Amino acid sequence: MPSRPAPFISRLRLLRTAVVSPASALLPYSHPRLALPAARPVPRAPAFVAASSSPLVRPGAARFAQFSMAAAASSASSVHDFTVKDASGKDVDLSTYKGKVLLIVNVASQCGLTNSNYTELSQLYEKYKDQGFEILAFPCNQFGGQEPGTNEEIVQFACTRFKAEYPIFDKVDVNGDNVAPIYKFLKNSKGSLFGDNIKWNFSKFLVDKEGRVVDRYAPTTSPLSIEKDLKKLLASS
Repeated sequence: MPSRPAPFISRLRLLRTAVVSPASALLPYSHPRLALPAARPVPRAPAFVAASSSPLVRPGAARFAQFSMAAAASSASSVHDFTVKDASGKDVDLSTYKGKVLLIVNVASQCGLTNSNYTELSQLYEKYKDQGFEILAFPCNQFGGQEPGTNEEIVQFACTRFKAEYPIFDKVDVNGDNVAPIYKFLKNSKGSLFGDNIKWNFSKFLVDKEGRVVDRYAPTTSPLSIEKDLKKLLASS
């Protein structure tokens, strides 16, 4: 007669059968302590999904745009190589000013220098506009928030109050990451004693007939004091 299992061994087998899951019971050599949970799929990180599927989040595109603007400014040889926006948002090819002497100014409507500069700019323009002189005014709101208006309001202010007849362009940044390419070129062409950055409203750049930057003037330099330099460029062939 075969021997019966010892009572202790029988109780141990019953205990093992009770704690093992049905799935592991099918595997004679599996042990409950070695059972692993089923692998779960790893969800895509929300940031990655947004970056790959949303057209609004494109850091690569933003960096490429900044690189393109920087490359355009560095490869340009004159002001005439640039296209800018006028106050109504239309493209203006600055090569249309070939053969003219230019004074490029970043303007503001609520600055302590506004009245004197706008008044003298209009006087200078009236005197020399028929001799090949042009003023290009670029509104900028980076200095004390002193040019907060829309392009339409800025043009109306300059033309109504100061009889400005010269072109006023789209509002731009003259410093920082979003600097307008034309201003990057101007600053690279003529640095300042205290660094290349524009220091305040009504900084001025004098450009010759070939589009080369000849001189740079501080915001406090009055437009009429530039007349001597202007006449010299106008007289050159």
